[in-house]
Amino acid sequence: MSTNTADSDSDPGSTIEVTPSAAEEALSLMRSEGMDIDVGGLRLFVQQGGCAGLSYGMRFDTEPEEDDVVVERHGLRVFVDPASESYVGGSTIDYEDGLQAAGFHVENPNVVSECGCGESFRT
Repeated sequence: MSTNTADSDSDPGSTIEVTPSAAEEALSLMRSEGMDIDVGGLRLFVQQGGCAGLSYGMRFDTEPEEDDVVVERHGLRVFVDPASESYVGGSTIDYEDGLQAAGFHVENPNVVSECGCGESFRT
């Protein structure tokens, strides 16, 4: 299998960052699911939907696809397909754990507008 691997020396506009808290939470969830964290990872993708046109999706995958960009941050592997990478390059995945809401979210510098609830966006 051939994957494109982005590291910290790559173009910062075409890679994904992950905060330590997001990596810690994702790795904990992967371990609780019995996943191999050395091979598997968190997939970040963009899909059509939402009132602004595009929305983010995340899921755990057991391994990257052949043409994925693979980024490793704080021990977490992140997989992004080429079509999604053009929308999310330069983004940061964060995790918040608070009273109002807990979960992963994407801070995307490519977004020009978001819907009122923040679930969808337009670039």
